[in-house]
Amino acid sequence: MDAESTNITSEPLFYLFAFSTSENQKLIILTVVWVIYLVILSGNLLIISLISLDHRLHTPMYFLLYVLSTLDIMYVSTTLPKLMYVCHTGDHIMSYTSCMAQLYLYLVFGDTECFLLTSMAIDRYVAVCFPLHYSLIMSKKVCVLLALPPWLLAFVNASIVIYLVHKLTFFGLVEMRTFFCDFKALMNASNGDSSMKTFLPIDALFLGVIPSCLILASYVRIIYTVLKIKSSVGRWKTFSSCSSHITIVIVYYGPAMILYLSESLEQEIILSLMFVTLVPMLNPLIYSLRNRDITRAIRKIIDRYITSGL
Repeated sequence: MDAESTNITSEPLFYLFAFSTSENQKLIILTVVWVIYLVILSGNLLIISLISLDHRLHTPMYFLLYVLSTLDIMYVSTTLPKLMYVCHTGDHIMSYTSCMAQLYLYLVFGDTECFLLTSMAIDRYVAVCFPLHYSLIMSKKVCVLLALPPWLLAFVNASIVIYLVHKLTFFGLVEMRTFFCDFKALMNASNGDSSMKTFLPIDALFLGVIPSCLILASYVRIIYTVLKIKSSVGRWKTFSSCSSHITIVIVYYGPAMILYLSESLEQEIILSLMFVTLVPMLNPLIYSLRNRDITRAIRKIIDRYITSGL
């Protein structure tokens, strides 16, 4: 009786069994993930630094990009360091408290990014459809109103998920085929309460369908406005101002939708890794290569460094 009581009341432990590999393969994974993490950190820190240092980038669009880059750093820092620790030490065990903390932060940063992409679409809508009134409409107050609600909505959604996860029942050492504490993996590994399964479609509607519909509606209106421009050069120049954001949205929602619909555990692990790393890694690259203001700011800093060196 005492042993059974101890098993039920004691805090469960989670075994993150993501990659069944040899030591050499773990070393390869560790090296690849470490490189990806460094690329994400350096790329997003570069964007943050450029926006901070160049006064010409102190605009609503780049303010939201600044928030996105900051968010990307925090987002990957909740999962990749733990994956690298597992590969380096071979310690796959994670306590219940650590798991809940990681899940909560992952949800907050991931959900915020989802809503922030919607705010960035609204910014592009105002820029293209109301160019003459853009600076008037997109005041500092409006920028804050676009940047703050994503965080508030994310905190609320993450808190609901954590509450539901706390209602799940786990016994002893729980094995999960994932490299971090994902709520879908926790739900599959749990016993009993099915409220999480009921909540998942509602959460998907809240995080996926509504934001994507708002983004789609913004771009339908943008395309309609662009098509009214008589000059082909003008149409291309106007639409190109949205190309970076469109690319990020596609890269973000593509793996997310496939991951949600996936039934294969092996496929889910690969898609989860892509989902966690792809947008934070490509975001600086896409905005650097496809944005003249960013490339000009980079060249300005390089020229300044060369001049000071000489």
